[in-house]
Amino acid sequence: MPVTIYGIKNCNTMKKAFAWLDDHSVSYVFHDYKKSGITVEKLADWIARAGGWEHVANKSGLTYRGLPETTKENLDDARAMALMVEKPSMIRRPIIEADGGKLIIGFSDESFIASFDPSNPSP
Repeated sequence: MPVTIYGIKNCNTMKKAFAWLDDHSVSYVFHDYKKSGITVEKLADWIARAGGWEHVANKSGLTYRGLPETTKENLDDARAMALMVEKPSMIRRPIIEADGGKLIIGFSDESFIASFDPSNPSP
């Protein structure tokens, strides 16, 4: 399975992730969910694998913080997915699907080294 990176092209965190992947010669396919959208099925898969919608949603971003408190109250997976389909800026960035079914949410040098550096002994 090729590496697929999901996000929004002009996001600063995405730019860091693209630069890291490019600098380490990791080939990838980019899916801009702001332009191409995201399916409920894909979000459901990520949420199940990540352990809940809270790990997939960008709760510190402006889109989430701008939601009315009544909308944020008692969010469950289904309602959070519907919001993320409607407002893809609410999804954390990047989300990466890599070889072996690996799911990487967010960017950090440590997580990228652990996932993509062949000299790293971690599985």
